[in-house]
Amino acid sequence: MKYEVVIIGSGLGGLVCAHILSKAGKRVLVLEKNSQPGGCLQSYRRDGLTFDTGFHYVGGLGEGQSLHTVFRMLGLMRLPWQRLDESFDRIRIGEQEFSFMQGYDNFVKALQARFPDEGEALRQYAGLLQRTEEEQLGLLAPDAALSSETWFETGAWTYLTAHFHSPLLVNVLSATSLKMELRKESLPLFTFLHGNSSFIESSWKLRGAGSLIADSLIRDIRSQGGEVTCRATVEELVEKDRKLVGLRCTDGRFFEGDCFVSDVHPAVTCSWIKRSECLRSIYRRRIGALENTFGMLTVSLALKPRSVKYFNWNWYVYRNPDVWTFYQDNIPVKGVLVCARPPEDGGDYLQQLDLLTPITWEKMAPWIQTRVGHRDETYSAMKRQLADECVRLAERVIPGLRNEIVQTYVSTPLTYRDYTGTPEGSAYGLRKDYRNPMMTLLSPRTPLPNLFLTGQSLMLHGIQGVTMTSLFTCAEILGKEYMWNQLKKSFL
Repeated sequence: MKYEVVIIGSGLGGLVCAHILSKAGKRVLVLEKNSQPGGCLQSYRRDGLTFDTGFHYVGGLGEGQSLHTVFRMLGLMRLPWQRLDESFDRIRIGEQEFSFMQGYDNFVKALQARFPDEGEALRQYAGLLQRTEEEQLGLLAPDAALSSETWFETGAWTYLTAHFHSPLLVNVLSATSLKMELRKESLPLFTFLHGNSSFIESSWKLRGAGSLIADSLIRDIRSQGGEVTCRATVEELVEKDRKLVGLRCTDGRFFEGDCFVSDVHPAVTCSWIKRSECLRSIYRRRIGALENTFGMLTVSLALKPRSVKYFNWNWYVYRNPDVWTFYQDNIPVKGVLVCARPPEDGGDYLQQLDLLTPITWEKMAPWIQTRVGHRDETYSAMKRQLADECVRLAERVIPGLRNEIVQTYVSTPLTYRDYTGTPEGSAYGLRKDYRNPMMTLLSPRTPLPNLFLTGQSLMLHGIQGVTMTSLFTCAEILGKEYMWNQLKKSFL
């Protein structure tokens, strides 16, 4: 059978595209190499508990806010969302504690109380955050213009240190940025603003696993006539007469299509095109030269019954105040995100807890060539050491945590590489660089007229960023006017 759209990869980007395109009446096929769809929305079960692989919380789901309109269009507002406390992100730097409050005015008021001389700078910063959210959906309007273009060409570190006098406040504002890769020499201001803005609008968790998002999208895709097929590993994209005509899987299956969307890393996508008249070497070299962001170490803990009370916020805990040098080495761990899942039994006590900290691909060097199930004791020892450091930091806000742990499960960038196919286990896709935005910001379009890209490596990352990027990809196929009208219907 020939499909109108073939989508490679069932991560959030691929599923959002499939949902929109199948709802528009396209005959859609989604191919996933693994046995379970969802990408970083996948979850896994151990000893009766469900653990997430990549999803922890999301911003902007309040009525009329940035992500609410899109999630409503995608049917995702029917999921069991739980709003976090007003003080949704709490930061422990050394012996000091700070809070990020929901709502831009509350956010400014709380920080100004701690830094009274920084009020005007905080209000200006909050204004930039708000404009970031307002502009994202507006970019889909047929006559849209990008007013924030200079934000891509400005460094986040440059902006923060130029506008705030207090080095401590600069680090506090950056402390929740485990949601991106802090690099003084490259991080664009827009990426920094995007990674923080929607959460300050409002912050939410799911009462359940992140896989609920993937499951909901897949149900709708199938009910709209689309197909989602697992255990289908792409081997080659086949070009004829300067456009793609089909793809071949490693098991010999061949799927024809009019249009192809890749939710896979752009470098991997290029590697599937063996012979091409359109995909010239200059494009391949550009994609191949781009660097990946760091990976993530996740320590998932199963806890003793009724031992740790649930807290409806996140903790960001740092050993010392210099957050921006956080990623230069990984032992000992310098900071950790402590994220509590709302209890599945509806009770007041935690059943599980996630601790996350960045880790570079270089740290994985001794085991890169090894396969799952064949890594030696040194790998296990490394994971135990890092997990112990994470727990030690988490105990600054949850005293005695290690005594309440029943079981520990640790994933590294190698885990992400092996199970999601992401090169170097990158947590946020390709690295953006304000010094060269035209090279590091990718368009959904490629030199092949019927091959499109989606996913976090293009422009924006995270749940919100990937969702928005998927809208841009679909707009290239269906037209901006169509997408804008669909959003307006959802808003109304």
